[in-house]
Amino acid sequence: MFTPRTPRIVAARRLQRRRDRDQAGRFLAEGPQAVREALAAGAVIELFGTPAALDRHADLAAQAPELSPVTDDALAALAETVHPQGLVAICEQGDVSIGEALAKNPRLVAVVAEIRDPGNAGTVLRTADAAGAGAVIFAGDAVDPYNGKCVRSSAGSLFHVDVVRSPLSVVDLLQDNGLQVLATSGTGEDDVDSLLDGGQLAARTAWLFGSEAHGLPSEVLKAADRRVRVPIYGGAESLNLAAAAAVCLYASARAQR
Repeated sequence: MFTPRTPRIVAARRLQRRRDRDQAGRFLAEGPQAVREALAAGAVIELFGTPAALDRHADLAAQAPELSPVTDDALAALAETVHPQGLVAICEQGDVSIGEALAKNPRLVAVVAEIRDPGNAGTVLRTADAAGAGAVIFAGDAVDPYNGKCVRSSAGSLFHVDVVRSPLSVVDLLQDNGLQVLATSGTGEDDVDSLLDGGQLAARTAWLFGSEAHGLPSEVLKAADRRVRVPIYGGAESLNLAAAAAVCLYASARAQR
């Protein structure tokens, strides 16, 4: 049984750092939900589990290409949560190029531009998947989609949609591909409801979301076809990023159906 000092555990732990993930083209997925989705996507290289967890999730253990039982201490060293659930998988990164993603003519795309918060980015990824988006683009200096917290927040959606990393100049490519590009902004001249009522959201659409603290970079706002706000009907100052993304993506999903 592997311990925290076993070379394979020491090597796997390095994947908690972005530099090492990028170099290896691999990342860690933690917990039964993420492992189940990773196995279904054929992304798992090796599955580490405590004997109790492997017993409890025998169906997942049976699907692993390589199975490595580990001590509780070794699992705790690999996990990034306070109360780990006994399973951690090494997975292959599944980045898709922007060209590949757009060649599939997605009707709905989410772009997270320079979003640094991994929890927010993972939640937008999950929401985009639920709303039927074909791709999620991490643009500019955005968080790593394979960051542990981002992977957990995506709740397996990381394995369902095309994940693309691109420069901020992606707006031109999206427009060239025939997508209308809508930038979210608290001061936008259009609002989600009027676009939905006017039928504009039925078109193929890419939504741009910026960080909660700074919003979208000015050059991105300028390049977009429209600047759109989520209407606030009560006294709240604003919505958080993930909630605003849900409103926008579902408005498009509804219009497109």
